Amino acid sequence: MRKRLSKEEYVAGVLEGNRMILSRAITLIESQLDTDKALAREVLETLLPHTGNSVRLGITGVPGVGKSTFIETFGKHLTNQGKKIAVLAIDPSSQISKGSILGDKTRMEELSRDPLAYIRPSPAGISLGGVTHKTRETMLLCEAAGFEVIIIETVGVGQSETFVHGMVDFFLLLMLAGAGDELQGIKKGIMEMADLVAITKSDSGNELQARQAKVSYENALHLFPASGSGWYPKVLTCSAVTQTGIDDIWKTILSHRELLQQNGYFFNNRKQQNLAWMHDFIKQTLEERFYQNPQIQQELSSIESAVTEGQKLPIKAALELLKLFEKSIYS
Repeated sequence: MRKRLSKEEYVAGVLEGNRMILSRAITLIESQLDTDKALAREVLETLLPHTGNSVRLGITGVPGVGKSTFIETFGKHLTNQGKKIAVLAIDPSSQISKGSILGDKTRMEELSRDPLAYIRPSPAGISLGGVTHKTRETMLLCEAAGFEVIIIETVGVGQSETFVHGMVDFFLLLMLAGAGDELQGIKKGIMEMADLVAITKSDSGNELQARQAKVSYENALHLFPASGSGWYPKVLTCSAVTQTGIDDIWKTILSHRELLQQNGYFFNNRKQQNLAWMHDFIKQTLEERFYQNPQIQQELSSIESAVTEGQKLPIKAALELLKLFEKSIYS
C-alpha cells in the first residue's frame, strides 16, 4: 500500500500543481471511509482561499452530438493559448463494477497527452442523473491546482443538467442539425438553462442545415422569459473537425463573464451556489445516515415487502420508518 499522505502533503502538492497528488486528493474526497472524509474536509478547508478563480463551464448535449470530440477540440484551442484546463467527465457507470464505461481519456486521446490539460473521468455510480456527489469538491481541488478553465461534461440530456447548472458559471448546450425536428428530444427546461446553444458538426455539406437549425433555435429562445442575469442566450454553429466557430464560442463565454461581473450577478450567483451546495450536502448526509441506521436496516426489508405486496400504503410505511429513525437518534 502507498504511504498515507498528511493534510500538509496534500495541500502542498495540490498548490504546486502536482498531478499525482491532485489525483490522490480527488480519490481521497471520493472515498467512503470516515477517516478519509474527515481528512478530505480538512484539505478542502485549507485550500478554499486558493479556489474560485477559474471559468466554470458545464457542457451537455443530446446523444450522438459529439461532446467529447467537441471538448477535445475546444480544450486544445484553449491550451494553445497557454491556458490550463481540467475536464471533469462524468461517465455512466457499469451496474456490475460501478466503474466508468466510456473512458474519457480514451475518447480524448490527444487532449489527455497535453501537458496543460487534466482529464478526470468519474463514474456516476448511484448518483441522481449521473452527477457524482463529489464533483464540486473536485472542481475546487482543480482550481487550487491552478487550472483556469474547469469543464464539467455530463452524460447527456437529463436530470444531471440541473445539478451541473447549479455549480457552473456558463452552461453550454450542444445540438445537432438535420436530425429531424430540431426542437424534439430536448426538454424546454434545459433550453432555458442554456447560456449558449452550439450546433455542432457544421461541416461536410451540413452547413445549410446548421444555419437553418440556428434560426429555429434563435426563434425558440426568444419565447423564453429573460433571465435575471441580463444575458440573452446566443446560438452559434461550429465544427470540431474543421475547428470553425470554436473561437467564437470561447469569446462568447468571456463576454458572458464580463457582463455578469460588471452587473454583480456573477458573484451573487456563486454565493447562491455555495448555499445550494450546503443544503444538498445536508440532504445527502441525512439520507446516508437514515439508510445506515441499524434499526432502519433491521426493519426496512419487512416494511418494503409489505409495500410491494400492497399490504401497506407507501406513505404510511415511510412515516413509520421516519418515526423509527427519529426515535433511534433521540433515544
